[in-house]
Amino acid sequence: QVQLVESGGGLVQPGGSLRLSCAASGSIGSINTMDWYRQAPGKQRGLVAAITSGGSTNYADSVKGRFTISRDNAKNTVYLQMNSLKPEDTAVYYCHARTLSGIWGHGTQVTVSS
Repeated sequence: QVQLVESGGGLVQPGGSLRLSCAASGSIGSINTMDWYRQAPGKQRGLVAAITSGGSTNYADSVKGRFTISRDNAKNTVYLQMNSLKPEDTAVYYCHARTLSGIWGHGTQVTVSS
């Protein structure tokens, strides 16, 4: 089974940018939809962005215009470019593959604070 490993999280000031990466241990070419989710302390995990194999994307209203999801099937990697970060973006960000059983990464912490 494919395993997912996220990277790129860290501490950033409000207004800053981060680029998250999700590296898969195997091919993601056959996985139609890849997602990024996030979970803040005391809150439920929620969908941030999704991308299909055809390149169609959708975003949570709270990140539209600031975040961009992309995928490189040749590198088996999914990215989340996050710009104009706000303190409310602070969360653990998880990569997810929409397979029959669903595959989750272990997450990467993003903290937006001055």
